[in-house]
Amino acid sequence: MPVWRAAIEGDSIKGILLDPRQLVLQCVNAALERKAEDLVILSVKDISSFADYFVICSGNSARQIESLAEHIGHRLKETGVLPLGIEGEGSGSWILMDYGDVVIHIFYRPVREFYDIEGLWADAPMMIIDESVRELTVLNADM
Repeated sequence: MPVWRAAIEGDSIKGILLDPRQLVLQCVNAALERKAEDLVILSVKDISSFADYFVICSGNSARQIESLAEHIGHRLKETGVLPLGIEGEGSGSWILMDYGDVVIHIFYRPVREFYDIEGLWADAPMMIIDESVRELTVLNADM
């Protein structure tokens, strides 16, 4: 399901459709800009009623986790995309950013291992982003 992106023109707000695949690419690329680690995309659209994709990544410190969330939010806001909600800011261990069709999980590494989101959603097609990737331009065909 496409996401509506708000565009302000004068005194009115115009809606622009954003495909979930485009949104997930924007999220991933923003995370890559801040050196997110162990970046994974799960395609949950066939097994979830609330999202099409999960973007999961790790940081090595509370500061890096906060920086990742801030940067992703800023990049998406620049394109007119606002979150439905953000949870965990200031916790330093897990921040969840809900953009409707795309849900971003930013973990402190030990917390990610404990919750094992990838294991909980093991039936979902997974795309692992190699740490050498600087920009992702296309998703795998099964995504």
